[in-house]
Amino acid sequence: MIQESTVIALQGIQRLYRMGDETIYALRGVDLSIERNEYVALMGPSGSGKSTLMNLIGCLDSPSAGSYWLNGQDVAGLSDNQLAQIRNKEIGFVFQTFNLLPRLSALDNVALPLIYAGVSEAQRRERALEVLNQVGLGDRVSHKPNELSGGQRQRVAVARALVNRPSLILADEPTGNLDSKTSIEIMELFATIHALGNTIVLVTHEEDIARHAHRMVRLKDGVVESDQTQKPQRVGSTSPTPLNDPA
Repeated sequence: MIQESTVIALQGIQRLYRMGDETIYALRGVDLSIERNEYVALMGPSGSGKSTLMNLIGCLDSPSAGSYWLNGQDVAGLSDNQLAQIRNKEIGFVFQTFNLLPRLSALDNVALPLIYAGVSEAQRRERALEVLNQVGLGDRVSHKPNELSGGQRQRVAVARALVNRPSLILADEPTGNLDSKTSIEIMELFATIHALGNTIVLVTHEEDIARHAHRMVRLKDGVVESDQTQKPQRVGSTSPTPLNDPA
């Protein structure tokens, strides 16, 4: 029985790939449960299954065996179109490379998921402005990505991830293209987002970035090697208020 407070419930998850006569097991039976408003860092070396698990959690792929419940819905056997609907409704993605459309303003980039959700133009603009203000970019709404710094672009990406009020924020190496100072500012932004009640899964290979989370899950050879809570590393205030000093 999946608890109402459980956002992610993975049971016996396997993912295998067939290459000719060879079978490669990327995941060998992963059990993982993440509750609402948890902040989890998912770590592991190359070949650990970390990226495969991230793709499954993000509904970008389906398991070969096992069950996956996302916010109370069994998604393991859904079609590609159904998975796309789940992704747009339930998951906010933040990527290392930002994945912003270069010809669109910050406002239009943030509002994009709402178009697919069928939200009216007026409501899209209102909600996009709200989250851009939340991440400290209320004065950059008309700027295109090439007119923003790397930190500002990642803040736009975070705002886009928040705009649909998803059940889960999935961040894949969100500081990978940023310098150390900007990385800390982005991690403080994630701390603020978490303090506002969001569930976050952070995928990273950097120990110092993972230490900002409240729980660290390590993968090795396709299984969970360790799963521990931790006292998060903090720099500055984590008060749940907008950050008005964008990188």
